[in-house]
Amino acid sequence: MKRFTFATVLVATVGYLTGVVAAHAAPCMMVTLTGTAGGPQQPFNGLASAGTLVRYGEDGNNCGALKLQFDAGRGTTMRLSQLGVGTEQINAVFFTHMHGDHTEGFFDLVQSRWAFHGTGPKIDAVCSADAASTQDFIVSCKKFVAHLADAFIQSGEIAQRHSEVKDRTAGGPSELINTITFEPSEEPQTVWTSGDVTVSAIRATHIPGNVAYRVDTPVGSVVIGGDAVNDVLAPPRNWSTSDQVEKLAKGADIIVHSVIHPIMGPGKGSDMYPYAYYRQSTAPDVGAMAKRAGSKYLILTHLIPPIGAAQQYPFKVPGKPLTEADYRDAAQEGGFTGTIVVGTDLASLRLPAK
Repeated sequence: MKRFTFATVLVATVGYLTGVVAAHAAPCMMVTLTGTAGGPQQPFNGLASAGTLVRYGEDGNNCGALKLQFDAGRGTTMRLSQLGVGTEQINAVFFTHMHGDHTEGFFDLVQSRWAFHGTGPKIDAVCSADAASTQDFIVSCKKFVAHLADAFIQSGEIAQRHSEVKDRTAGGPSELINTITFEPSEEPQTVWTSGDVTVSAIRATHIPGNVAYRVDTPVGSVVIGGDAVNDVLAPPRNWSTSDQVEKLAKGADIIVHSVIHPIMGPGKGSDMYPYAYYRQSTAPDVGAMAKRAGSKYLILTHLIPPIGAAQQYPFKVPGKPLTEADYRDAAQEGGFTGTIVVGTDLASLRLPAK
């Protein structure tokens, strides 16, 4: 795939020049949740929206030679700053799908990068190719990226800032993005590589163009399931999780996956739309999938409802607000006996563990 090959060469070259990609002695990987809010809800308790940062390197650079961001919801740049990660350090951003709670922080990320690093290097944006819906509309990551700064171009801000610093690209941040698209398939396919790190993807059901990703490194692997759900969108079905994601996750050390708690199900008092509930994977089913996949660690994110929330606006949380223990118990109910991390913003997991 030519675009993929070009991206690989570009990242490898940048890494050679800056000394940030190649990892040698004592390699390590770190997975950090940059946002854990579930769905396009009203902001709750300062939670950022969906995002996962995967870092790979060695002890000497705090596992930070290569930095890959998966989804970039509201507040992503703020969370990265709390980790000491500048927007210019991100090598690539991967989108699972085009819902706003997974994409709306991307402009903030690239605008910051353009303002202070307006000559590049470019950042890779990796996502599925245009996908047609049965309702006769197109979901397009490519157009999203191309038109990312349109409002700021129309307001005159891009031209004004370019007039101050000519090194910034005249067309704004979209000109500093290398968009890499691929056709999702039923089998895992490699979509991006850099040195010892490979990122693969697989089709999964949620909205048109939805995918899940897997990152393989010499020290371990992580699957980012996103909002994936079973192809059968309502009971009767074996489980709510995606069979494709389970295939991708076989033998992976870590699974990061969105979850909905069963308390929000139809007939339990939440008044949640049944289609919305069934379009998410339940915590017990995600736990069962992680067990079948043979994973050691399970990270629950995109929690519906958030921990401590009395509402998943506009829906109710029946009974008392949920706790971390409630989510952990639900995942264990599915039979998973490994380590469970219940998603809070900036929660991290390191391989190998210290």
